[in-house]
Amino acid sequence: MSSFSSRIAAAWVAGALALGCAPAFAQQPQPAAPGGPAPQGPVKVDLIPSQETWTKVCGHDQAANKDICYTTRDFGAQAGQPPVLALAVYDVKGEDTRIVRFLMPVGLMLRPGFRFAIDKGPVTEGAFEICFPNGCFAEAKVKKDVVEAAKKGANMTVVVKNQANAEVVFNLPLAGFGKAFDGPAIDPKVLEEQQKKLAAELQKRAEEERKKLEAQQPAAPAPAAPAAPAAPQK
Repeated sequence: MSSFSSRIAAAWVAGALALGCAPAFAQQPQPAAPGGPAPQGPVKVDLIPSQETWTKVCGHDQAANKDICYTTRDFGAQAGQPPVLALAVYDVKGEDTRIVRFLMPVGLMLRPGFRFAIDKGPVTEGAFEICFPNGCFAEAKVKKDVVEAAKKGANMTVVVKNQANAEVVFNLPLAGFGKAFDGPAIDPKVLEEQQKKLAAELQKRAEEERKKLEAQQPAAPAPAAPAAPAAPQK
């Protein structure tokens, strides 16, 4: 694997580790009480950017002998919370196809794959590739027109299924994607500083979670006092 490919893998594994545990929308819903309301339809999740801007990274893959760029951004359900989903669009110089790759939360059904659409445009289907303890990679190979639509679009809708076989619909904004995709790549030194900052945040978050778990564990019961010896019988 080339150094550039290694950096790509490291960045996305870091993103996988940054994802929190399976969110509520990925869990098995509680069954409706007898006589209660019928189960609801798709679970809709409106995501907001976890990063200020889109990031474009470029380099040369020595193994494939090709220049590769990818434009990426993380998205969360709430401000200040760990990312729920990450999107990256890969552009390999000299190839007609593009790769749209997602980092999904755990707790989803893998076999149906996923599908996505730009605004009200045509639907594109993709498949899950590999999972880590805190996230799964999924991707689809697309034509240039899909990326062109994303560059001009306002919203991307991503549809998956949870453990209850119910659809989960992620809505994420595309504002700024086109400018970043067509613009210059990030300075390698700036990227390195961002990765160091991410690593520090991950370490801090892991330490906070460890302390929370320790605080939730019940204290060990005090050892019982030994019983007094029985008085000798006369």
